[in-house]
Amino acid sequence: MTTETETLEERFLTYIKKISHFEESIGLMAWDLRTGAPRKGASQRSEVLGTLSSEVFAMSTSKELKGYLEGLRETSVWSKLAEVTKGSVEECEKQLKKYENIPPQEFKAYVILTSNAEVAWEKAKNDADFKTFQPYLEKIVDYNRKYTEWVGYKGNKYNALLDDYEPGLTVDIIDDVFGKLKKALVPLVKEITEAKDQPQTDFLFQPFPAKNQEALSREILESMRYDFDAGRLDTTVHPFAIGLNPGDVRVTTKYDEMDFRTAVFGTIHEGGHALYEQNIDEKFIGTPLCTGTSMGIHESQSLFWENFVGRHFSFWEKYYDLLKKNANGQFDDIDLHTFYRGINVAGPSLIRIEADEMTYSLHIIARYELEKALINGELEVADLPGAWNDKMEELLGVRPSHDGEGVLQDVHWPSGAFGYFPSYALGYVYAAQLKKAMEKELPDFKQLLQKGDLAPIKEWLTKNIHQYGKSKEPLEILKDTTGEGVNPSYLIEYLESKYRNVYRITE
Repeated sequence: MTTETETLEERFLTYIKKISHFEESIGLMAWDLRTGAPRKGASQRSEVLGTLSSEVFAMSTSKELKGYLEGLRETSVWSKLAEVTKGSVEECEKQLKKYENIPPQEFKAYVILTSNAEVAWEKAKNDADFKTFQPYLEKIVDYNRKYTEWVGYKGNKYNALLDDYEPGLTVDIIDDVFGKLKKALVPLVKEITEAKDQPQTDFLFQPFPAKNQEALSREILESMRYDFDAGRLDTTVHPFAIGLNPGDVRVTTKYDEMDFRTAVFGTIHEGGHALYEQNIDEKFIGTPLCTGTSMGIHESQSLFWENFVGRHFSFWEKYYDLLKKNANGQFDDIDLHTFYRGINVAGPSLIRIEADEMTYSLHIIARYELEKALINGELEVADLPGAWNDKMEELLGVRPSHDGEGVLQDVHWPSGAFGYFPSYALGYVYAAQLKKAMEKELPDFKQLLQKGDLAPIKEWLTKNIHQYGKSKEPLEILKDTTGEGVNPSYLIEYLESKYRNVYRITE
């Protein structure tokens, strides 16, 4: 016989599990939409996504949920709850407070809008035609401006959007961190660009069959301890990873037969995201805590694997022979040091997802400054292409020749993900901090890479980050693991040291 308290807790957990089931269905449909769903079915699929998302929205703001939260918060009840239940209550309360002022019909219309906008964006990008996509983006920006008022904010309006992706971070913090990055990286880019000893790269741009790239990518994922029994590898236009539940976490990549780096490093990157989702403690399944704590912490995992592991010289001491085995002979006469310098070539470029690790943060800073201006009404959508081109010239010294390689290159704005971009650069800052902390417990980090023994690295990340899901906030994880808050100095030190070494610059 159960007590009334247990019954209330059980009913609450059943209710939020039902929400998680809807969200898993939405995630599966979104994955399908991006990995080969028939174009003619896109409109209907968008409507279905809108309906299911509206159900989740309604359940997340319902009187029934409010009743559970109020009942569980009673002192005599709260003290008897399991920690997972308490965490779930707190997360539901936060989301309820945020979303209860959003008009349901506006929310449903927005979900449908962004689903259709992604399809329109893909065509506009291919045609380099911003004008055809502009009406969609104007509606998306308008909704996000209203959203900041509905959910409320302190200080800058953009803080309301940041909170969706990086709780605890504000414009003031990010402006400070990004200001330090910009101050260090802009002159470093110039220094590298003007260096006399430029790496050889011609061997990178030769035919490398997609099926061979896939074989290489799968083997590297397995060495990272990505569980293929709990995931899969597919192709898409814009690579991503999606966690439906810890037992179903999918990775997608893109194969460029004239530049193997797109797939190999892209797969390692998405594999880092996937490892996070696969290794969340099972006790959080069916609750809102069964996901990453923030997009910045999530990005720290992908960038840690892509850059601090995948672009490390010691990593290729182990995997260069595997690369050669799968390649078409293009590396047979290239020694490892030449290869290492080639894959770490740096300099100004137009495309974010193909940017090197030294300039990557500048691509993010450009987007952050533009979307912050859009949300605060300091920039209008019609003026965005020109502002984008100016910003790229200011930070990277390059200017797009058309909008396909400029303002239309990312899927984030079509999908409505305003506030997301800063997470990429923050994740890189976090990753550098985490590596510093990891090396105190794994002083043989380089030796592990040389042996291809990546399990201890994955286990350290699971112990300190993955297992907690969303039960800890991002700054809490950072503090517990590194002993400090957001500190860009480690990333700056790493980039300056690595790239002066790669380009053989002596001060």
